[in-house]
Amino acid sequence: MSTLAFDGRVREVPGVAGYRVAAHAELGSTNSAALAAAGEGDPGNLWIVAGRQTSGRGRRARPWVSEPGNLYASLLTIDPVPPARIGQFPLVAALALADAVDTMTGSYGLIRLKWPNDLLVDGAKISGILLEATMLADGRRAVVCGFGLNLSHHPELPDYKAANLAGLGFPVGPERAFEALAASVAQHMARWREAPFSQTLDDWRRRAVGIGAPIRVRLEDRELNGIFSGLDPDGRLVLETGDTRQTIAAGDVFFDGAALGTSAPGQPAG
Repeated sequence: MSTLAFDGRVREVPGVAGYRVAAHAELGSTNSAALAAAGEGDPGNLWIVAGRQTSGRGRRARPWVSEPGNLYASLLTIDPVPPARIGQFPLVAALALADAVDTMTGSYGLIRLKWPNDLLVDGAKISGILLEATMLADGRRAVVCGFGLNLSHHPELPDYKAANLAGLGFPVGPERAFEALAASVAQHMARWREAPFSQTLDDWRRRAVGIGAPIRVRLEDRELNGIFSGLDPDGRLVLETGDTRQTIAAGDVFFDGAALGTSAPGQPAG
């Protein structure tokens, strides 16, 4: 039976114990549908997949282009880890997606990671990851991680370079992409819960771009310039500005072309 039947029915994910999936031909937003399922009492470990989104969104409510042919999938979890560790989730998700892309393309090491959770190929962004959380009536926390992966097309936007796997020479369909993602996420979620987070950080750093390079960090109320000196033990960005060091939990990071391994000066990273 097909992993993604696109009929809205909830099924077990083949080969991934403890996870279920409901695939829809079209949804407004897979994240919104996953949050709605949590509000209706779903126990979690539920994937919501859409062939197309009509109201997809990225960080800070930016629109996310969601035409057919790409992968749009959101995972609902309930209290995946203690609240103090939720901030580590973006790095776990990015590493899981990077490993999944290696698997689905058979090209290991293709992906580089830009803090906290952007996937790059030759400096071009190929994905988006959006985490959202809400408290349920019984006091539990529902956390949804949405993945958008450019398989067959990508947006042409003025503020950053984007690409898709087919255009890079790796034709992959949504079903194959979801199978690889579901297996990889299950593996990384288990390690996140059971092993020291330092293992995830070490793997993330091996794929990282820009460590040691000058960066610009755009926060909600200001921008900061400094050196990306590394990550703290919880995966927050450490920025050196003059004689001071500060940790940043969330923000938009921009590198120059050299830091990304590209020749485009001033190219923002995402």
